[in-house]
Amino acid sequence: MRVRINAKMSESMAFVVCLTLAGGLQDAYSYNCRGKVFVNGQTGNIVLLGQNLAEGNWIRALDYLVPLLAFITGIYLAVRIQHRCQEFKKIHWKQIILMIQILLLTAVGFMPESLNMTANAVMSFTCAMQVNAFREFRGLSYATTMCIGNMRSATEMLCKYHVTGDKTLKRKSQYYYFIVFIFAVGAAIGAVLSRYMGNHTIWITAGLLAVGFILMFIKSDIQKECC
Repeated sequence: MRVRINAKMSESMAFVVCLTLAGGLQDAYSYNCRGKVFVNGQTGNIVLLGQNLAEGNWIRALDYLVPLLAFITGIYLAVRIQHRCQEFKKIHWKQIILMIQILLLTAVGFMPESLNMTANAVMSFTCAMQVNAFREFRGLSYATTMCIGNMRSATEMLCKYHVTGDKTLKRKSQYYYFIVFIFAVGAAIGAVLSRYMGNHTIWITAGLLAVGFILMFIKSDIQKECC
């Protein structure tokens, strides 16, 4: 059968695992290889930005301000791409997002440590695009690049299951906890690989995103098995 673009594959288990592994790996990479900055979750960067501003560490504050601004820019651009490209037939707008991520993260792997601020800004930018483009899994809102929302949803549904006995809520809770677990696995992999591959570790993240890109090209008779 003819291979076609399948947007629903972005909600399949295989796709979510690839992107969540990539998210955890990238966060560990930025912390271990790029100056102990978290490029995925911006809450910590906001706190450290405020702390360094309060202490008068203006230069150090830039290490946290730049990724934050890049994150905001990434979300804005992702929304623009969605609106301008959602009618494309030969490629899905979410695949355009993945292509941009793959290219930029590949470039990060070539950047020396003297360009850590630039590398962190690029990773924050791509992370924001991923957050905005991929946020549904089997009818659930989720994130592949951070855990706090997933943990909150998982625990809320677990509690509601214990109160109501609704097994659907139990299954949804398990999905969320599974995503959190996969993120932790990705972070562990990133921490280990960073010791051996150094700055090139980010290429593993790009590779996982490339797998996700390919997964959106599937035969229609495989869709039910994957989703």
